Amino acid sequence: MFKLKCDDFLTYDEESGTYSVAPDQQVRDEVEKTRWKEIAFKLLTDWRLYLMLVPMLFVYIFWRYMPMYELIGVFKDSVTSPTSSAADGNWYGFKNFIDVFTYSSYSEDFWMAFRNTFILAFYGLLFGFPFPIILALFFNEIRSNIVRSIAQVCVYLPKFMSIVVITTLAISLFGGKSENGVISQLLISICGDDSSIAQAATNGLVYSARYFRAIYIVTDLWEHAGYDSIVFFAAIIAVSPTSYEAAQIDGAGKMQQMRYIVIPSILSTVVIMLIMKIGSLLNVSYEKIFLFVNAGNSNTYQANSESALVVSIWANGLSNSNNTLSVSMAGEMTNNLIGMLLVIGSNIISRKATDVSLY
Repeated sequence: MFKLKCDDFLTYDEESGTYSVAPDQQVRDEVEKTRWKEIAFKLLTDWRLYLMLVPMLFVYIFWRYMPMYELIGVFKDSVTSPTSSAADGNWYGFKNFIDVFTYSSYSEDFWMAFRNTFILAFYGLLFGFPFPIILALFFNEIRSNIVRSIAQVCVYLPKFMSIVVITTLAISLFGGKSENGVISQLLISICGDDSSIAQAATNGLVYSARYFRAIYIVTDLWEHAGYDSIVFFAAIIAVSPTSYEAAQIDGAGKMQQMRYIVIPSILSTVVIMLIMKIGSLLNVSYEKIFLFVNAGNSNTYQANSESALVVSIWANGLSNSNNTLSVSMAGEMTNNLIGMLLVIGSNIISRKATDVSLY
């Protein structure tokens, strides 16, 4: 333990030979004395705002934190059905995880599902993250407020549609079980009747293992890109107009202004959004894939299961079987733990490389 001396927090006056408290220390002491009074005053002043937070606190407590107690079921042998309690049974330790990783009846499907999840997430990050930034840059170049508003409403609209509606539209455009869609017919007319697209379109492109990922990424872009561009557009319009004027005086064109002014100005926002995107990297749209898979018959499910089987679909199917709910929980927890490690690692790398981090 370190020993404290008067010199550590007092100022010594050599003329009088006495110690006194420094003025800045007096201010800190006074602030510390009245800190709780100021907090209470703010709570009383803005009590309406804090009252509005109460429902959200209850939502997080009852639907986010209390269900975490059931996660201990992944280390037990008793969670064999949805009605089982995590408090029952004996401890299994990591046996459920070992079964997921090594037991042949589980591990083969799990690793295929994990591979599909990672591939879909990687493609979603590769194409889905830059596209909203490009959209925001385009919106910034539209000078007419009316035209910009109409364009933004058009690209924001899919976000507010139900996933069922989006899935139905995708099946109608790319072809369902009975007939080809408009896009399928267009692709067949371009590539020819002997092409692989024509062969895959016989049962619907959505149910083709070769084209399922592309269709999923395209529909995901259409659904989320416009809404995700709001954050980047807000960062762009916050750039000072004097920066553009200085660049124009130096002879910079539009592309040079984007490169040397806009993009560096929004770089911190891009880094933060990238870290958040990586945090949810392995959380692919389970509902959309589930609707795509179940829209066809058993033959079409077997056809595109090589590409459509993700960890969430695998866990859902396994949880409906007897005595396998704990195993499915272990697979889902593994997926979530990897996602947590990804966001922690990306945050550390960003803080070291750019001095910008989420926390």
